[in-house]
Amino acid sequence: MSIITRNNIKVSGEGQTPMIFAHGFGCDQNMWRFIAPEFERDHKVILFDHVGAGRSDLAAYDQAKYATLDGYADDIVEICEALNVEHGVFVGHSVSAMIGALASIKSPGHFEKLVLVCPSPCYLNDGAYQGGFSQQQLEELLEFLDENHMGWSAQMAPIIMGNTERPELSEELENSFCRTDPDIARKFARATFLSDNRADLASVPSPCLVLQCKEDVIAGQQVGKYVEEHIPEARLTLLDAYGHCPNLSAPDQVIKAMRDFL
Repeated sequence: MSIITRNNIKVSGEGQTPMIFAHGFGCDQNMWRFIAPEFERDHKVILFDHVGAGRSDLAAYDQAKYATLDGYADDIVEICEALNVEHGVFVGHSVSAMIGALASIKSPGHFEKLVLVCPSPCYLNDGAYQGGFSQQQLEELLEFLDENHMGWSAQMAPIIMGNTERPELSEELENSFCRTDPDIARKFARATFLSDNRADLASVPSPCLVLQCKEDVIAGQQVGKYVEEHIPEARLTLLDAYGHCPNLSAPDQVIKAMRDFL
């Protein structure tokens, strides 16, 4: 199977340095439409859909492979190899921030820098570490998704997006959630919310920009600070933004922070 087809890869731009954009849970590459074009003049921009999302090849979905984030990280490495990506830039939103971090550990030569947008290495509260959710809250979140995919999407999208004064953003996220195959969504949710990659942070070999919003119910400021402190070369930038999707709600701030970093 062609990796290009499997992950619905789109390549654009006039530059030589590759820049790969990876979307978060329940989303697709369209979530980067306000940001990726801004880097086409000086980068080779690579957009793709995780298997099971967007216009990826659903026939490529393997339950065992994608039961953990490692399977998605392996795909990133395969995309890099197929497109001859060397010394590039990886930009990952939400769960894809950790997927990219794992890919950089597996195959260090592909990425010279990483941009981690609202990352979380662990969503569970664990002693002094506050990931944002208790065990019971995570179980209830996943049970709700199991029982009512559409209801979960309608209820969670406004919470995740924030920015209640801009309901069109929540509506877009809800529609994106609803387009995802329910069975794959349930499995990806477990791979996401039950992951714990705290121990991997120290092995990330590339300099990282950690972008965090002022208020984010999925990954609070304390999580961004934890990521900054545990990746050897990381710096945290706090955006004057709200919610978990600044790539949609505050793209200008994301672009400026990325430009300053690069």
